[in-house]
Amino acid sequence: MLQDFPLEQITEPLLGWFAGHARVLPWREEPTPYRVWVSEIMLQQTRVEAVKPYFERFVKALPDVRALAECEEEALLKLWEGLGYYNRVRNMQIAAKTVLEEYGGQLPASYEELLKLKGIGHYTAGAIASIAYGIPVPAVDGNVLRVISRLCEDPSDIGKQSVRTGMEEALRAVMPKDRAGAFNQALMELGATVCVPNGAPLCGECPWNGFCRARQQQSWDRIPVKGKAKPRRIEERTVFVIRIGNQVVLNKRPAKGLLAGMYEFPNTKGHLSEEEVLDWARSHGVSPIRIQPLEAAKHIFSHVEWHMVGYAIRVDELLQQEGLLFVDVMETEEKYPIPAAFCAYTKYMDIRLGNERFQEN
Repeated sequence: MLQDFPLEQITEPLLGWFAGHARVLPWREEPTPYRVWVSEIMLQQTRVEAVKPYFERFVKALPDVRALAECEEEALLKLWEGLGYYNRVRNMQIAAKTVLEEYGGQLPASYEELLKLKGIGHYTAGAIASIAYGIPVPAVDGNVLRVISRLCEDPSDIGKQSVRTGMEEALRAVMPKDRAGAFNQALMELGATVCVPNGAPLCGECPWNGFCRARQQQSWDRIPVKGKAKPRRIEERTVFVIRIGNQVVLNKRPAKGLLAGMYEFPNTKGHLSEEEVLDWARSHGVSPIRIQPLEAAKHIFSHVEWHMVGYAIRVDELLQQEGLLFVDVMETEEKYPIPAAFCAYTKYMDIRLGNERFQEN
């Protein structure tokens, strides 16, 4: 249990291990408050390798708080295209405007003040405060919850806020005051590369293998404990890739709700047959030359899954419909942010989304 484990013994072995095993990551090369903030928001629910090219492109386009605050929304969403969870970057922009107006464009060097900013919770505030400013506050994410729970063989439910708070307090008491940033990064690194979330931990490479209780009891596969999440809602949708010459039809989603403000292929609820697709097309002013079934696809959001079927629809003329845009195919790659939910169907436009666009380099 965390309460009876002598945590003071973890610090020196951990920091010694980190000195020789820290990965080279672009945001670590120049850990300014802004760069730490951008990286930590991007890394939420996204793999490190996927984040690297996004991070470098983002900070090149928007190198500071002012640039982020003043960026047009569609350009901002295009920079984020493919990372998902788009409210993350919207909240960043709201926070950037606050920082510009209330803190002179510099993220505050205060854990408590950082917590007041939109989209910054305890973990992100702890990461920025400790890594960028050297303030001795913990940064407890899923990696840290896992490694400390296993170390102490603690069966507490890590999904509970009380457990996270208790771990923050325990780590605050043992973290070195002059190396807070390295301590927090080392904990995260240990969870990302050694005490991994999927599969067996690499205990032979762990600096704590001599006193880790989960290793001693071979209980790593039962810890950490996390209560079952509510099952995601399933939604069936039919997606239409409508082409007329070099143009494709897009629709802008509402300003609020799932994928707010993004551009999408026209779609409708349910899985439609070809005959039903023809009826749908005619009711929307579309006279198809050809309807071609496309493969099924699935996209998982945090609380809902889209199970999609698609159809490519070729037309020689199209009546203007409210809300539908006729855009040049190549223009969509540079200008219109299309969420990764539709990536299975963008290939029928010969364009690339998000991370695919980095592959040429």
